[in-house]
Amino acid sequence: MVEFIAAKKKQGQVAGVYAAFGQGFVSQEQDVLTLGFAGIEGDRHGGTTRLSNSREPWHPRGTEMRNEQQVSLLCQDELAQLALDMKIDQLKPEWIGGNILLSGIEYFSLLPPRTLLMFEGGVTIRVDGARGPCRKSGHSIASQFAGREELEFVFPKIARHRRGLVGYVEVPGQIKSGETVVARIWEQAIYPG
Repeated sequence: MVEFIAAKKKQGQVAGVYAAFGQGFVSQEQDVLTLGFAGIEGDRHGGTTRLSNSREPWHPRGTEMRNEQQVSLLCQDELAQLALDMKIDQLKPEWIGGNILLSGIEYFSLLPPRTLLMFEGGVTIRVDGARGPCRKSGHSIASQFAGREELEFVFPKIARHRRGLVGYVEVPGQIKSGETVVARIWEQAIYPG
């Protein structure tokens, strides 16, 4: 018989909001994020569709597909632990292209797909899944620390299951630092097949 885990809610807080306008990977801190159904207007993650890449090897590279990665979500506590594990003094969300930094939700990067992140100001983001760590993020981190080029390769290994989540806008609006956010986690079961 399959056992189910009951639905639950977890509360946290927005610790910062960021956007990567233009072509660059690194994001910059913002006072407020304005989100539409296509994500953050002008942000590199934005759009209702995107082109497939190496993360979708089942599609020819460059295939137009639904953009379920409009928003990059990170956890303050996880970034602090990653910094300790990499023996660096800090790991800023901007360096790895984060859009929303949250605090107070333990095991944030393990929230299951379909979780709803409901923000105090009315925005809802639906979690698609985990953001896999990559060398591009590692390279960005390494560029902040002279003589620590190995961080480019260390980060993808050490950040597995702690690199945050990606999601898409379900209800548009604005998000600002300091807002409360509630994670609504659906009833779950481990697929037995």
